[in-house]
Formats: sequence, C-alpha cells, structure tokens
Amino acid sequence: MTRPRHGLIAGLLLAPLLTGCFASGDGRSVPAGSSGPGGGARLRVAMAFPPTENFNPYGEDAYHLSKLGVSEGLTQLDANGIAAPALARSWNSEDAGRSWVFTLQDATFQDGAAVSPDAVVTALTRATQAKPVPAALAGVKLSAEAVGDHQVRVRTEAPDPVLPLRLSNPRLAVFSPNAYANQGGVDPVGTATGPFVLKKVTGQTAASLDRFDGYWGGRPQASGIDVTFIADGTARANALRTGQADIVESLPVSQIASLDQRTVREKPTARNVVLNLNTRSGPFADPGLRAAAREAIDPSVLAKDVYEGYATPGQGVYGPALSWAAGKRVEPKGRAKATDPHGASVTIATYSNRPELPEVAQVVQQQLQKAGFTVKLEIRDLARFDSDALAGKFDATVYSRNVLMDTGDPLSVLAGDYTCGGGNNQSQLCDQTVDQAVAEAASVTDTAQRQDAVMAAEAAVLATDAVVPLVHMKVAMGIGASVEGALMNPYERLLVGTGTRR
Repeated sequence: MTRPRHGLIAGLLLAPLLTGCFASGDGRSVPAGSSGPGGGARLRVAMAFPPTENFNPYGEDAYHLSKLGVSEGLTQLDANGIAAPALARSWNSEDAGRSWVFTLQDATFQDGAAVSPDAVVTALTRATQAKPVPAALAGVKLSAEAVGDHQVRVRTEAPDPVLPLRLSNPRLAVFSPNAYANQGGVDPVGTATGPFVLKKVTGQTAASLDRFDGYWGGRPQASGIDVTFIADGTARANALRTGQADIVESLPVSQIASLDQRTVREKPTARNVVLNLNTRSGPFADPGLRAAAREAIDPSVLAKDVYEGYATPGQGVYGPALSWAAGKRVEPKGRAKATDPHGASVTIATYSNRPELPEVAQVVQQQLQKAGFTVKLEIRDLARFDSDALAGKFDATVYSRNVLMDTGDPLSVLAGDYTCGGGNNQSQLCDQTVDQAVAEAASVTDTAQRQDAVMAAEAAVLATDAVVPLVHMKVAMGIGASVEGALMNPYERLLVGTGTRR
C-alpha cells in the first residue's frame, strides 16, 4: 500500500532542523542544553497542529495553551478522569446540583493581578458568550457570581452532576481581566495563570514561552519553552531523531521502528478515528446508502495495516480506554437495510496533520469502491478542513476525536457531535431519538446508571449510521533521553508542567 507523500513539505520543514539549532518563537536559535534566565534549560517542543485562530482560547487552540502550561481552569482531570483541584482547591454542590460553590487557590495571574472571584466570574461569563459556544457548554446555561473574597458560585438551569468535570475543559480557562480589554477577542499573552507565559507567536510556525516564577503551584524547573509547529509527521520524527526536539507530539507509526525506542513512549488514549457520514445532503442523506457504507468498511484492516498495531478495530463511539464500556454496550436497533450504491459519487475529506488519516481515507475509499460507490478524496490541512466539514460541504469525513477531551464526561462527545445543537456535528445529524437519549443520560447522577444511559445513547447514534467507528487509537510520543517529567496525559490536555526539564 502506498503511503501519502509529503516530500516538498517535509523538505521545507526539515531545513531549519539541519542547522543544529531549534528555532525559537522570537527568532533565536536554541542550541541543545541552553538555559534561560534563572537557570534551567529551555524545552524544545514539536507540536503536530499549528494554531488556527491566533490562540483563541475558545477554539481548538485552547488545547495548545493547556498542553504548553499556559492556561488553567478551576479544575483539571486526574489520571482516572476524576475532577481534581486546579485554580479551585475545593468545591461542593447546592440546590440538588443546580449550584456549585468553588473555593479558590491563592493564585496570581501572569500580569500580576490576583485570581479573585470577580476575575473568575468575568472569565466564565465571557466563555458563555463565545460564538460558537465552547463544546463543554453545549446545551448548558451557566452563570457565575462572586461569593465573598475567595469563592465563586456557578449555577446551571438544570442540575449538572458533571459540572466540576466540565470546568476542566481548556476552553473554560481563566484569564486576567486584562485579557478581555478588547471586546473582539481574548488575549492570552501574559494574562493566564499557568507555569509558562506565552511571550510571542510567530504566525503558525513557532511560539516562545518563558517561565512564570510566580506560579501558585511552584516554580517551573525549565526556564522556558520554544515551540515549533510541524504538520508533517516525518519531519517531527526527524526532529526527535536528530536531537533537535525534546518532546514531539504524535509520532507517525511508519517512523517508530526506525527511532531509538528509548525515546518512544506509547500513550493509551480515548482517541478514535471515525467516518462521519453527511446525513443532511448528498448520497448519504439516504439511510440505505449509509448502511451500505457501514457494511463495506472493515476496521480490522485499518488497525493492522495502517496503524501497525497502534490501534484496535472500532467497536463503537467508546473504545477500550473506557474499561466499563464493553460490558455495557447496547446493540443498535432499527438500522436501515443496505441498498445498492449503483456507483453513487461521494467525496471523503480528511486532514494531513495526523499522518495516518490520509492513508485511512485511502483504505476507506478502496473499500467503498469495492462496494459500488464512486469515491473522491480531498486531503487538506486542518485549518482548511474544519469549517467546511462543519458546514456539511463533504459527503463524509475521516476524523480523529478524543471522546473524553471536552469534559471528561463521555456523554459530551455525543452531545457535541451527534445532536441537533451540537457544535462539532460533522455528520449534520438531527434525530429526535438521539437527542432524547442524550438528554435522558445527562439527567442521571448515579455513576453506574449514567454509564448505562450513555451506552443507550451511543446505540441510538449508531442506529442512524451517521458514524462508522474505524479504530480506537494508541498514540506514540517522542521524549528525548535527557528529558524528565514530560506529561503523558490520556486526555491530550498536557505536555509539560512544573517538573518537566532536561
């Protein structure tokens, strides 16, 4: 099988890596082992996805800010997916779960202002006004008010048993009031609370961060971070191979065998790859053709041949990372009967930033063609993919998604991706049965019962054939031999912290 070729791009991206220095966000060259003011070597990080919205904290760039230790919310997720303290050191619920009171840490913003209840209220209020609404707030009407000198009360119209999980989402990070001075957006440069201060951004190619000595969680050991955004997977692997990067996101499986295995770390994730089918327009608006597409796909080929064992065949929306899901899975009912495609012409789109996705799309193309479809592929950069995918301009999309990324609550991926009001609904699905099942699950507070309701909602989604699960992924990261304390986060929210150093 022929892998996608990115020779020109790789050549252009590799050029600066051959000089023996890693380019910093402010144009400096950073030799290996160099230190910044106050001691501690600067970290060199190669990230897979460039910022697409000038580090807008309400979009996908919020995850860059979180991974790089710039921004924080009131809570964070621990290794077990449980809400843990961040800017809030404790919390408790009131009024049958309609209200939660958060007690704040003694913390300071990077611009010197105190993290006060009023500042937190401003941040949460601005997040609720963002367009589009952050995925973690989909279907939730939230308000906040200051309570005394150290507490914030957050209210929701309906009881929200997962609100502490919801507030861990990077898109709900807290910034200084100075960040909101411009009504047109939020400026995260020097206004967040994390251990590293975003100092300079060079377009979509690089960024420079310095240590925040006043960080409430302790002084970071690295003096700063120099980030380069490298979309081409081979170029990222070469940055690790040649010692030009200390931490490398998302190594392509095709490169792993040729790397020093001491620098490769396997990370279990809740990330899936799925085929979303456009249910509103085009051939896949016909349920019979969606059923035909589902029956044509063999996920085991993708797991074995494309991901070379770094993935398992798709079982549903939820995979092995959610250990409880398999025992609670519900068989979808009422699926349409597959009909003959008779050469129906469809366009499948994906993006190249995750290096295996174009090859996944090629295999899906071959399997659908064998079943009688005529299939055209469109491969884009993520920045040119998202808006058109959400606008329903493709018949199908091959898409990679961490199902716990939005809130840590598995229901959020169904609400965001497959309901009428979902903000990430690439399949354009609007089905009352699905919406009802998601709403019913959202109202359940008992953990075991909520899991049962979530799996019933998954079955309702799968019954529409709006999505064909392809694989459940493992992700390989590159971590230099001299690096200690890199964060292997299963929710893909963290890369570096106070203890990350070289």
